[in-house]
Amino acid sequence: MFILETIFLISVILIWFMIGYQFIFSLFGYINFIRSMKEKQKVDQMHFELPTCTILIPAHNEAVVIGNTIEAMLNLEYPEGKLKIMVINDGSKDQTKEIIERYARKDSRVVLYNIPVGMGGKGKSRALNLGIQQVDSEVIAVYDADNTPDPKALHYLVASLVSDKELGGVIGKFRTVNKNRNLLTRFINIETLSFQSMLQAGRWQLHKIATLPGTNFVMWKWLIDELNGWDEEALTEDAELSIRIYELGYKIKFLPYAITYEQEPEKWSVWIKQRVRWVRGNNYVLAKFLKEIPNFKNKRLRFDLLYTLAVYYIFFVAVVISDILFILSLFNVIHISLPGPYSAVWIIAIGLFMVEIMLAISFDHEDNWKNFGLVLIMYFTYCQLWIWVMLKAFYLENIKKAAHVWDKTVRFEVQPNKIVNE
Repeated sequence: MFILETIFLISVILIWFMIGYQFIFSLFGYINFIRSMKEKQKVDQMHFELPTCTILIPAHNEAVVIGNTIEAMLNLEYPEGKLKIMVINDGSKDQTKEIIERYARKDSRVVLYNIPVGMGGKGKSRALNLGIQQVDSEVIAVYDADNTPDPKALHYLVASLVSDKELGGVIGKFRTVNKNRNLLTRFINIETLSFQSMLQAGRWQLHKIATLPGTNFVMWKWLIDELNGWDEEALTEDAELSIRIYELGYKIKFLPYAITYEQEPEKWSVWIKQRVRWVRGNNYVLAKFLKEIPNFKNKRLRFDLLYTLAVYYIFFVAVVISDILFILSLFNVIHISLPGPYSAVWIIAIGLFMVEIMLAISFDHEDNWKNFGLVLIMYFTYCQLWIWVMLKAFYLENIKKAAHVWDKTVRFEVQPNKIVNE
């Protein structure tokens, strides 16, 4: 019984440490939000000599969304003659190619690049590596094929990049275009806003560290060339590239007012497949760099990777153990006699979790009573589903030895202008 009590106590301490650290990120995320809004006011009054830029959009069977995406790119506010929109067609079997060609005939900024037969079909990283070889612009931007950025998003990203020589890249914010479709998309909306407010804005403000997302970011082309592009074995290729950028001595800034809108999974089966891919991808990144952590030049990056390790493994194990012990205690299978106000500690932990999430989503005016109720439900349902995601990822990676295959998220038709005010 002493062993069980010790395990229980360690689990409680670890869970509280992680929730507490997340709360610190929430506070620094709020500071970043305030400072970013002041920065935006200054940027809007300044003139920038922006460099040439090519937007890279990997596309595989994207006929449902690619038209809206190209139109959104054509509406971006960027200096005339300095913008190209390259859609990388990776063996699409639907009407993707024909739609891109139609736009290319109407506007010279749109460029279709067809990946040669036999060279594609290996995921987003391969498509980007092949596409960037066709680019001669100073800056590249990356957007997913379902994205509809605000007209000034690219301007803000590139203006920030050219304003600071320490920056190798700048990332913007993404919002959920279909957030009101069903319960799952409402959960995802809260999750993604929280993630960006805490683990992007908070980390940037506290450690000057942010991670490239899959979309809505810009980088110097010469930097990508120097890094030999994206790792084609990585399922989360941008997280892997982020580490190499920092190790080269450059930073990645988070810019919350450069916004794009994207589609999120509407079915649980699609969500699980996507999240399992993310976990396997992050496992790959951690395994690739784990031995190198002590030699990292950026000390804060060392800590950040160890924190990621804690989130994906230590915190996960602590949650699983505490859940198992709680259920066994509930049915009187075991009895934890360790003295202490553990019921109060558990309730306070839930309260702290809700406070940090509500604070994080308040930046986007999503802190309403409806979402308060959803956050409470998420704690007991959506968050617990990550246990299944982690277990499935472990099974595929270590038992089944499944290949690293990049699965594209299912797309659907949507009216992008109806977005956030529904």
